[in-house]
Formats: sequence, C-alpha cells, structure tokens
Amino acid sequence: MKKNIIRLIFIVSFSITGLEIMSQPPAPPSGGVGQGGNQEASGDAPIGSGIGILLTLGAAYGGKKIYELRKKLKCPEKEL
Repeated sequence: MKKNIIRLIFIVSFSITGLEIMSQPPAPPSGGVGQGGNQEASGDAPIGSGIGILLTLGAAYGGKKIYELRKKLKCPEKEL
C-alpha cells in the first residue's frame, strides 16, 4: 500500500512538472529586451508553477499526516 502511494505521488508530480515545463512561451527571435528599437520591457514573472508545486507538496504532506493519524488510531502503540 505504501509503495503504491509513493509511486502515485511520483507519477503525479512528474506529470505536473512536465506540463509546467512545456507551457513556457517561445524565446523572442534573435533579439531580446535591450537590443534597441521600440521594444517594451517585460517584467512579468511566472508564479503559477511555484504555486502549483507548493499546493501539491502541501496536499501530499496533509495526506501523509492523515494516513499516520488513522494508522495510530487503529492500532495504538503499547506503552512500556
């Protein structure tokens, strides 16, 4: 059961990572900002991928905590 959960987490994380990497716009052709001409400065920073990663990690951590809590409630440890 634990191996299946770990595999599922890896598969989902790699799938999301692959989608985020491929979703970037193509590079400008042979010239960038500061090359002269009437080009606008672009200050947009993509924050969507960071938020997605944080949400995924938070959900995985919460799921782990719930799993451990249920496991502890089903069979409490014996005190020495």
